[in-house]
Parts: sequence; C-alpha cells; structure tokens
Amino acid sequence: MSSRCIVLLAMALMCLATSPAVVSAEAASASLPSSSRAERAQREAGRRLVPALRERGLQIGDPVYLRIFKQESLLEVWMARGAEYVLFKRYPICRWSGDLGPKQREGDGQAPEGIYALRAASLNPHSAYHLAMNLGYPNALDRALGRTGSYLMIHGRCVSIGCYAMGDEAIEEIYTLVAHALAGGVREVPVHAFPFVPNAEAMTRHARSEWIEGWRDLAAIYADFEQRRRVPAVQIEHQRYRLSPAE
Repeated sequence: MSSRCIVLLAMALMCLATSPAVVSAEAASASLPSSSRAERAQREAGRRLVPALRERGLQIGDPVYLRIFKQESLLEVWMARGAEYVLFKRYPICRWSGDLGPKQREGDGQAPEGIYALRAASLNPHSAYHLAMNLGYPNALDRALGRTGSYLMIHGRCVSIGCYAMGDEAIEEIYTLVAHALAGGVREVPVHAFPFVPNAEAMTRHARSEWIEGWRDLAAIYADFEQRRRVPAVQIEHQRYRLSPAE
C-alpha cells in the first residue's frame, strides 16, 4: 500500500472514531447501567422479540425511534432498516397522567409533550416501576420557557404521576430494544411525544386550544417523518421547535 493510501485510510478511521452520531459498541455497552432484573428481563423479552423482528427484516441492536401519542394512549417503536425507519410495533400505554398539553411545572401531574432523547444514563434497571427510562425533561426548550420538573419516565407497572406507564411486559421489550440500540453504538434514541396523532382533522378539532401554536410545530415534525421515514432533525429557535434543513 502506498504512503498516500495509508494516510487517507488513517484520516478516514479518525473521522469514524470522532463521529457525533456513533460510538464504538464496546464502549457503549460498557457504559450501560445494568442489574440482574434487567438482564433477566432482556433475555425473556429477546425470546419474544427476535422472531417478530426477523419477519420485518430487523434485529435487536438496530437504531430505534419512539413516538408517543397521549390521546390515543399509544407508543410506537420504529426501527432503522437501511436508510429509512419501519414500524415494528405499537404498544398501548397502560396509563399517563394529566391532560393534553405540555408539562409546565414540578408537581402538576402532566406527562411531557415534545422532543426528547434516551441516552445510556437514561436507563434505570433498578426502578421501583420494574424498568424505567428517563425522558430528559426538561429539555432545552422546556428550560427556556421556564418549565420545571424531573424524573419523567417511560416505565413499567400501571401507575403514573407525570410518566408514561407501559406495564411490565411492554417495558421489558421497549427497554431491551433501546438498550441494545445504545449498546450498538447510537448515542441516543429519539422520543417524540405528541398530544395526539396530529393529522389535519385533529389539528382542526383542537384549533382553539391554548397550546395550538406548539402543537403546530410538533405537527410539522410528525408530517416530516411521515413523508420521509427518517427521524427529523429538530432545532430550537425563538423558543419553538423548528425542523432543521433537510440533509
């Protein structure tokens, strides 16, 4: 191999190593919190998941994207297959608390709406609610708007004070898919929490809501994914969610 090729190869490896989107699977796996409960739950969930994933051309460890719809009490798991995401499964939300609309302050009992992400530190394998994943509320937009609160989760059991309670079997599967995606090298798993499926009919029905401006921003993010089947890049501009320019 020529010296020029060696230099180019070294530069390419450096770029991969410093990619903001992906880390090494070994490093990611080592950083994930664990417990005997979580390990047992993931083994059991894996046996249920693998055949269904195989039917869809997917596997445990593929990148994951979650969408939550409050009014419909649904959590969708989408997974990357090639350049696009495909729907793997819809899970009924056992319970969420509050009303339609974003969480405003600590203790209001509202489940969050907005753009969040799960990272390695989000996983709680020791949760009193079987297994849990911290949404990361308040995010940058929430903080800019003066919203307060903490420890808002997607978790097991069927009780909620501002969280999304999935029941134990469902959280085992969702937790397993998220944990393995993170262990596979993605830095985060995006979670988009909507008040309802924001199609044209629903947006018209809720047009007089005090939250309609923020819901329109979320509707644009929803529509972008529906059209492209790629997780939208979202930025915060003037205290609102905005779609980043398409790649």
